[in-house]
Amino acid sequence: MDSRFEDRFAAGRALARALQAYAAQRDLLVLALPRGGVPVAFEVARALGAELDVLIVRKLGVPHQPELALGAISSGDALYLNRDLIALTGVTKAEIESVLKAEREELARRELLYRGSRPDVRVEGRTVIVVDDGIATGASMHAALLALRSKHPARIIVAVPVAPAQTQERLGAATDVFISVMTPEPFYAVGQFYERFDQTSDEEVRALLDRSRAETR
Repeated sequence: MDSRFEDRFAAGRALARALQAYAAQRDLLVLALPRGGVPVAFEVARALGAELDVLIVRKLGVPHQPELALGAISSGDALYLNRDLIALTGVTKAEIESVLKAEREELARRELLYRGSRPDVRVEGRTVIVVDDGIATGASMHAALLALRSKHPARIIVAVPVAPAQTQERLGAATDVFISVMTPEPFYAVGQFYERFDQTSDEEVRALLDRSRAETR
């Protein structure tokens, strides 16, 4: 296939084709990691006829290098820390606590913004497909899966358009199935595999969630 996706929606359609084996499954749930995972997951849920919701996760950036993830937090108060990276960068406990405080506030804001007064979607006993626009370090996905496991799904499938070749090994037992449309090497950043990789807005996330709910009623 082409080495780049046109945009997140095109990536979602490509990913949906790789997930067609799940199209006939009853009670299927697609959970998107906002914000960039939502357009991808919207196309997946639409193609599979599945319910769509969000699993909110926030990356914990290294101070002064915020794009470098020392860990992540997710809905359900799950926390994942990359201890090796923390030791390597010399980040202090106080710095970690400061980052945690800020990201927990942002996570709470997004929970309210995206879900409002709607209750959390039912997860127990369901097959859940967790979707993002790609995986780089895997920190955000680790936190998301920790939160998800505590809700006792029957099966977890991690599905993304692009990820490094070693991602399945990194995720290990956190997921039952891992699917990536592309696993290119070398891999530097998710955005390098998209023609358009503009930031997804909160408004777009809300609109896509509302549209998906309307289509699956």
